[in-house]
Amino acid sequence: MPDDTARYRVHVRGTVQGVGFRPYVYRLAQSLALAGWVRNDSSGVVIEVEGPRERCDRFVERLVPEAPPVSDIAEVRHEAIEPVGEATFTIVKSERLADALAEIPPDMGVCDDCRRELLDPADRRYGYPFINCTNCGPRFTIAESLPYDRPFTSMKRFTMCPNCQREYDDPADRRFHAQPNACWVCGPQLALLDPKGEPIQTDDPIGAVAAALREGKLAAIKGLGGFHLACDATNQDAAQTLRERKWREKKPFAVMVPDLEAARRLCDLTEAEERLLLSWRKPIVLARKREGHPLAEAIAPASQFFGVMLPYTPVHVLLMQHGFAALVMTSANRTDEPIAIDNAEAFERLGSVADLFLVHDRDIIRRSDDSVMRVFRGEPIVQRRARGNVPRAIPVGVEGPVLALGGDLKNTICIIRKGRAYLSQHIGDLDHADALAFFEETIEHFQGILETRPTLVAHDLHPGYHSTAYARRLSNVELVGVQHHHAHAVSVMAEHGLEGPVLGVSLDGTGYGADGKVWGGEVLVATLSDFERLAHLAYVPMPGAERAIKEPWRMTLAYLGAASFPELERAGVGAHDLAAVQQLLDRQVACPETSSMGRLFDGVSALLGICTRVSYEGQAAIELEAAADAPDKVYYPFNLDVTATPWTVDPREIVRTVLDDLRRGTPRGLIAARFHSTIIELVRAVCVVARRERGLDTVTLSGGCFQNLRLLEGATAALERSGFVVRYHRLVPTNDGGVSLGQAVVALARMRDA
Repeated sequence: MPDDTARYRVHVRGTVQGVGFRPYVYRLAQSLALAGWVRNDSSGVVIEVEGPRERCDRFVERLVPEAPPVSDIAEVRHEAIEPVGEATFTIVKSERLADALAEIPPDMGVCDDCRRELLDPADRRYGYPFINCTNCGPRFTIAESLPYDRPFTSMKRFTMCPNCQREYDDPADRRFHAQPNACWVCGPQLALLDPKGEPIQTDDPIGAVAAALREGKLAAIKGLGGFHLACDATNQDAAQTLRERKWREKKPFAVMVPDLEAARRLCDLTEAEERLLLSWRKPIVLARKREGHPLAEAIAPASQFFGVMLPYTPVHVLLMQHGFAALVMTSANRTDEPIAIDNAEAFERLGSVADLFLVHDRDIIRRSDDSVMRVFRGEPIVQRRARGNVPRAIPVGVEGPVLALGGDLKNTICIIRKGRAYLSQHIGDLDHADALAFFEETIEHFQGILETRPTLVAHDLHPGYHSTAYARRLSNVELVGVQHHHAHAVSVMAEHGLEGPVLGVSLDGTGYGADGKVWGGEVLVATLSDFERLAHLAYVPMPGAERAIKEPWRMTLAYLGAASFPELERAGVGAHDLAAVQQLLDRQVACPETSSMGRLFDGVSALLGICTRVSYEGQAAIELEAAADAPDKVYYPFNLDVTATPWTVDPREIVRTVLDDLRRGTPRGLIAARFHSTIIELVRAVCVVARRERGLDTVTLSGGCFQNLRLLEGATAALERSGFVVRYHRLVPTNDGGVSLGQAVVALARMRDA
């Protein structure tokens, strides 16, 4: 053996299973003429390479920079060991360890190579609706446990034919150890069924679905993480029928288009939005509507945006080959229910919604909606974190383990382990029994795949939340209650590696406050473990409590305190209703106090006659943003009262000025723009005074109100012009979908600092 022979053992941790990492390692070792082996285990990937020391060093140097783009490497460690004289490099069988550190990769959209084969009549997989390779296809949604190998997925019951097995076993093949590998001979198959689950005889299920959609029918289509409900997005009657059957009055539908050119016909796309659409994640991308688009009005009424995605499964690719400009592809559920994943479940829950069902016989192990993303300042930000993003980890500065349960709206759960945060897919609102069952199922699943059962559990302070009740039922755990808006601020801090203190601007609709009131317009001085409430909107009553969220005109009365309101009567609010709510206000009955910024947006939206009753969360504020004209330099006056801490701004003064402007005949689009400018200036002014008093110049922006791009861009720009460093969400939602990350970090920071 030459004197310069070395052997290195290399441990790679992160998302390195199911992403083509082992064949990549094999090819890299071959190119350097190194011997040794590579294998998956529950800690990630283990490699041993042997050969001239200089080549072994080059192997380690090149390992991360040249890795597959879908991989996500958290850590690489290597050590020199004794050479054994091996002459070849091999890929060996996976090994399971007790202390798992590996990560299941997220689901990936169909790759260009598979798409070409799918549409090539000469290919043996021509038209096969489950074509995949190492670079694409299902992962998380079919995985039962680690390591990510076929026996631990829902593909275990499909025995590969000799041709597929040959590909699977060949390290030089694109399908080497592609766990869902299959073909027409040995893999899953489609079936077309009626709403009662009876077969519809056809040699071409996808063609039959396409024909039905052209006739205006509705179809339930089984995908990666669940079923979609589909209809022709250019057919107004079909889209309206879907709204009625799905009990979804106005919330926009997502649409799928065949290619980028079709997306350009719907939206004014930026280069960054196009890159995001084409990325392997294939998310729903929120992009501005293009004038003259061909879609039905019922797709996204009163919105400036379409939610657009490209085909990400072979079934979608084949369906879109039938010439559709766009298809609605919305989660197959009734409002507030989780997405359906099981064939029997789909028939039970959607039998009265869909006219036909396109199903298959590959089980979905974990339900997962489509991710929703948008572009801000040229970079993607997540609005709903699900397919394509989950269970990808987020590095954080605290070790764990901890389980955080999130809130009750837009729920996600989070586990931090070994300094990496694993945020679950979007679960939804826990008021529905099926969503609550999904919540508990997700907790068990994540604890299982991460092989940890944390004894530290973080939850929201709200005593009435289902997630809080779940926490209190647990035994042999330490519970940590975390204030909602502190969790919002810390979730931004965790993303950006901040310890604090920072000025945490948390603006949303509802969050249980430390004083038992409903918070939502907050400026905090936040560290990871603690916070001080520095400023907030002054309290106003919420007449009718939760009903004020569904009927924003109630908040208009709360801000203005006038029983006779011609503006609201013209917007369709009856005089009897106005008088009844005024009685609640006069008697202070069923009127909890709130500092909510979301309710302020609601009240102004109703005052302007834009939205007086909502059918989905945030509708009034979304439609207020959509109605706003180009911003001018005018904003309404407000007073920051700093005579006591926390400081306050009285929102009633702002709403009274809005009413004055309205009664002067100012166009409502201009008023809406001025109101946005007012909130932006309010945020800037409070932070300027806070910097003078506390010496802090880093600001975090979080909370559901910052889904409003006009508000996010305006506040960020205004704060930066005033010399602040501004941080906002990119990897987790700014709405309550990101709260669980903040809760988990707060709990660990308190333990660390105790």
